[in-house]
Amino acid sequence: MGPHELGDRPRVVVAPDKFKGSLTAAEAAAVLGAGVRRHRPRARIRAVPLADGGEGTVDAAVAAGARLRRTLVRGAVEGRVRARWAMRTTSSGAAAAVLESAQASGLDQVRPSPASARAAHSYGCGQLIRAALDAGATDVVVGLGGSAMTDGGSGALRALGLDVLDDDGAPVPLGGEGLLSAARLDVSGLDPRLRSVRLRLAVDVRNPLHGPDGAAHVFAAQKGADHDVRCELDAALRRWAGLLAGLDGARPFLLPGAGAAGGFPSGFLALTPATLERGFDLVSSLVGLEEQLADADLLVVGEGSMDLQSLEGKAPLAAAALAADRGIPVVAVAGRLALSPEQLRGAGIRAAASLVDVAPSVRAAQEEAGRYGQLATLDALRLLAGAPPPPGESLPVTGHETTVDCG
Repeated sequence: MGPHELGDRPRVVVAPDKFKGSLTAAEAAAVLGAGVRRHRPRARIRAVPLADGGEGTVDAAVAAGARLRRTLVRGAVEGRVRARWAMRTTSSGAAAAVLESAQASGLDQVRPSPASARAAHSYGCGQLIRAALDAGATDVVVGLGGSAMTDGGSGALRALGLDVLDDDGAPVPLGGEGLLSAARLDVSGLDPRLRSVRLRLAVDVRNPLHGPDGAAHVFAAQKGADHDVRCELDAALRRWAGLLAGLDGARPFLLPGAGAAGGFPSGFLALTPATLERGFDLVSSLVGLEEQLADADLLVVGEGSMDLQSLEGKAPLAAAALAADRGIPVVAVAGRLALSPEQLRGAGIRAAASLVDVAPSVRAAQEEAGRYGQLATLDALRLLAGAPPPPGESLPVTGHETTVDCG
């Protein structure tokens, strides 16, 4: 593609995901926006932090105007955590809550091991849902990702009144392992508000609940499960599925995506009117991305590592596709760029640059993420305009010199 001239006062939407381990999406938007400002001092910049529907969803909602809340809930294995969530008012005036499974039941709360993989549960996430209902929410979005548990969502439902009982009628232990002794489900105490709330589960995978491509065999290894534990957890999810299927009035739940977040969606799909939605679509709606793009002259996207996984619908390239469909040029900035020019063009990106390519070393990129994020943005914009970047340019420190995960 040929060079593109932005004009003196372009309307620029800056919509990055987080640079994991370094910059939140909001911080990345500030860094990339500063790079745009150096290229076009009079640019009209709109920062629209993004997420895939998992970690970062609450931050994206808050950046778009939602009110931040905190609730003390049970952690993934033991102890308590102060989980962050958000409340917003929809265009129709309804109260809507935005939650993340990782806030209450996150993998970052545990030291992954076979024991933690067996014991981790989603009870705290159910407590967050209950807190949202108590606050008057009639629309609840749950971002799924970054979770420690493989319990089919049973823990969350137990926090909302479900009883999971063994052969003697006693409650089974929380966690995936506990489901191995489950013999009966009692739904009589389930919170009746779940029948009328609009519950939307944000997923970015299509894995089934169980089986070779299911929650245990595909995702539990990163949660500490060895081969034997993965087989145990898969058997537990199969038992859970059998119990759900045996309930009168159970809804279809063995859907693509039911294996997200340790199978979290399965129980909610079976027992409530919950729906699965693509994570990016939900976040895009929350932050009003389409409206922001309506009169934009340029979109700048970014993330820590732009690679083959990014092509599978991750937020930055999903946003790029929206813009490209509207004829809006897109540039990309990444901590590490592992896509070919052909792949980038196919994704609607006209120019791209990475921190590790503009920094003198990977270490420098890691230690001065804000500085080299600006410089990479400048380079991408010059490439868009058809001008090569000048060698040896230096930028002032921006205050975001934390670490950047370029892997």
